[in-house]
Amino acid sequence: MDTTFPQPAPRISAFTATCIVVANMVGTGVFTSLGFQVADFRSPFVLMALWVVGGVGALCGALSYGELGAAMPRSGGEYHFLSRIYHPAVGFLSGWVSLTVGFAAPVALAGLALAQYMSRVYPLGRPLLVAAGVICAISAVHALGIKAGTRFQVAFTVAKVLLILGFSACGLFMADPQPLSMAPSGADLGLLLSGPFAVSLVFVSYAYSGWNAAAYVAGEMGDPRRDLPKALLAGTALVMALYVVLNYVFLRAAPMGELAGKVDVGYIAAAHVFGPLGGRIMGGLISLGLVSTISAMTWAGPRVAQVMGQDIPLFGRLARTSPSGAPVGAIVFQLAIVLVLLFTSTFERVLTYLGFTLALCSFLTVAGVYVLRRRQPDLPRPYRTWGYPVTPAIFLAINGWMLLYILKQRPLESLAGLATLLLGLLLYFPAARKGLATTS
Repeated sequence: MDTTFPQPAPRISAFTATCIVVANMVGTGVFTSLGFQVADFRSPFVLMALWVVGGVGALCGALSYGELGAAMPRSGGEYHFLSRIYHPAVGFLSGWVSLTVGFAAPVALAGLALAQYMSRVYPLGRPLLVAAGVICAISAVHALGIKAGTRFQVAFTVAKVLLILGFSACGLFMADPQPLSMAPSGADLGLLLSGPFAVSLVFVSYAYSGWNAAAYVAGEMGDPRRDLPKALLAGTALVMALYVVLNYVFLRAAPMGELAGKVDVGYIAAAHVFGPLGGRIMGGLISLGLVSTISAMTWAGPRVAQVMGQDIPLFGRLARTSPSGAPVGAIVFQLAIVLVLLFTSTFERVLTYLGFTLALCSFLTVAGVYVLRRRQPDLPRPYRTWGYPVTPAIFLAINGWMLLYILKQRPLESLAGLATLLLGLLLYFPAARKGLATTS
């Protein structure tokens, strides 16, 4: 089978790539995960520390991915990186995770959150059907081609950032805030090294997931060696600032008892800031903001499947594109998985399972910065990781600590993640026998 495929003309600017990063990050997690954290901690200091630690980890990861993406500029993200750094089998496993749940599960979670928020605003009889309809419509837009997807993505991302800035400003100047003390107590300092803190980082890491999104579309960028690091760093830094401010506003606006264990924390906080009617309006706007997240994942995910289809004859149909260059086969494949997850999964378990598998793939990729510098010291690196070797080490320490505690305290979800990898490994051997293209 001929594994040579024409590459689409580069049409993605650094600004659009930054929008993809921001849109992938800002979505389901920041509007839902605080409720799960408040269920374990009632200290404002500890809760804000979670978002700062998660942000530092994401920023260090973005700095590391910037070097890998500039040195190996091709769409595919971890699938491409790990295949080049370690072995095609390792890249295959990462691609398998992305192909099956890495993007489909976040889209499903965003759909579940969208349904939850919309049911607060409108008396929907079957909110999941509305969420499924939205996801199908967004998939259809991206199937039209890169140009239509670009316009759609940029418009909704800019609107979402403006929504968060406007809501945060209103929350900071509300008349009757909740009493909050950011001063740590002796017990708070101990909690920072506890197992529950590490497990809560799963929810925070999910909210930050997407900081590597621009790496998945590097092959469609005009100058990925220059623009990819810029997009990764700018997008991640902006989102970190937004998250810290937004979660402070959530805590300032609503009592922790009302937030604990709830998915729609944005609606609850908005109702305290603007009143019941204003809360419903804000809930509707947050629902629209989640459209941007669904769109970004629908853009990035099929590109991984497309590259796998180019390299692996077993998945060749996923590489099929429309005349406009959109990976239609991969978009339809991801949509099918999303719809299954949407109607069969529970929110918290899928989130923990997904967080474990994605953190493991990111851990191996960032470790690849050290491996590649040792194995290929003369490889051209237009961008080198700022703060090396400390910054990759910070990312590895945070993610390694989190992975160990997830294995210990959430064994069922962890085993499900490992089982997914095992299934991928079993599929690798027949795929390898049919032939694997050499990535370049």
